[in-house]
Amino acid sequence: MQASARALAPLLLGLLLTSSPEALGAHPGLVARITAKGLEYVAKEGLVALQRELHKITLPDFDGDFKIKHVGRGHYEFHSLDIRSCELLASALTPLPGQGLSLSISDSSIQVHGKWKARKSFLRLQGSFDLWVKGIAISVNLILGSEPSGRPTVTASNCSSHIHDVEVDMSGDLGWLLNLFHNQIESKLERTLESKICEAVQESVTSDLQPYLQTLPVTTEIDSFAGIDYSLMEPPRATAQMLDVMLKAEIFNHDHRSPVAFLAPVMSLPEEHSRMVYFAISDYVFNTASLVYHEAGYLNFSITDDAVPPTSNIRLTTKSFRPFVPRLAKRYPDMNLELQGRVASAPVLNFSPGNLSLAPQMEIEAFVLLPGSVKEPVFQLGVVANVSATLTFNASKITGFLKPEKIQVELKESKVGVFNVELLEALLNYYLINTLYPEVNEKLAKGFPLPLLRNIQLYDPVLQIHKDFLFLGTNIQYVRL
Repeated sequence: MQASARALAPLLLGLLLTSSPEALGAHPGLVARITAKGLEYVAKEGLVALQRELHKITLPDFDGDFKIKHVGRGHYEFHSLDIRSCELLASALTPLPGQGLSLSISDSSIQVHGKWKARKSFLRLQGSFDLWVKGIAISVNLILGSEPSGRPTVTASNCSSHIHDVEVDMSGDLGWLLNLFHNQIESKLERTLESKICEAVQESVTSDLQPYLQTLPVTTEIDSFAGIDYSLMEPPRATAQMLDVMLKAEIFNHDHRSPVAFLAPVMSLPEEHSRMVYFAISDYVFNTASLVYHEAGYLNFSITDDAVPPTSNIRLTTKSFRPFVPRLAKRYPDMNLELQGRVASAPVLNFSPGNLSLAPQMEIEAFVLLPGSVKEPVFQLGVVANVSATLTFNASKITGFLKPEKIQVELKESKVGVFNVELLEALLNYYLINTLYPEVNEKLAKGFPLPLLRNIQLYDPVLQIHKDFLFLGTNIQYVRL
């Protein structure tokens, strides 16, 4: 039963990523949902693996004494029982509200081949037999939970199996032996096989399924600087039609993790059922990333004259500024300038139906580069940049791209008099479009991974943008290695 659990786990629970956020004070950053269509696929894949594993069940020998009219007393033995084939025809995986999932298998059969011996005094007989065990039904509850660390757990509960009928075909025309089997062996075999099936299910859940669930990433590295926390916020939740699990989905600094000052929003997931799995990824995920990279100064920048294109009408020198800032050139003749920029606060990514946008506000300070590496501040600018964003799904990651619009520049403070900022606005636009945004987009193109168990692949995705969250619907495939 080990491969059955191994196959069932990734399909079944490698997709558990979601839930009903309004139940808690803190809401999940990521919600994933397995629909009835997804559970149906999981059940079919689990059926394939279970058929293979039932061949591995070992059945005991059966022996005893007999007393038959016209034959007398003797000793019998049915041994070397080997499962030759297994056919599982129907299965269902359904939510078990408040507990987890219920797996049921019906209309199944197993063929067993074995050998028999009979001894009476000095008379010894032997041969072979074939059994067809029909109408096998298996039922087990998978109770889903979570560890304090945020990892998922599973235990098997209320396993039962039932055999409806057994047919036997024995070599030789030995009616008395056939009757002996039905009278003394058949019920024992049924009880033994039923017990063996549930023992194998329990062992597989403990030894294979539970360890496999531990491969669900609780923390995943985004890059050398940041990671994402995918710990479960509560045990997976089963409702009447679907399976939901809530994940924190908070991006953090590897070296210095600090509490986030804002909460994830409540997400009202649409009633969609055409895909096997749906991921609702809230703006909380992206905005915690913005906060982490902003606090680390990742969005800070510096512009010196060597970064200005040769064809520019303005250079970062006091001489070039003479026509519109004469006091600067007079006070600091033939000096180079440096512009140091920082984003005033972490940019907030705004989700609205069909649209993603952000409007980062930047503060830029200009310095005159004096001899001896001394920097003299001379004026400050305020910059507002309107940016549209695009998010896409790439295999197992969410990736992004920023498309900037024209910036607005305002003179905030000046030690060299009031001046027109239009030329500086053109220079800043050039730098942001050709240097800063490409660097950010290169980072966004690497994306962040979705939380998936091993050997799960996603395909046929559909992306929607809703208020406060991105909604990704996708089908799943378990890849056997």
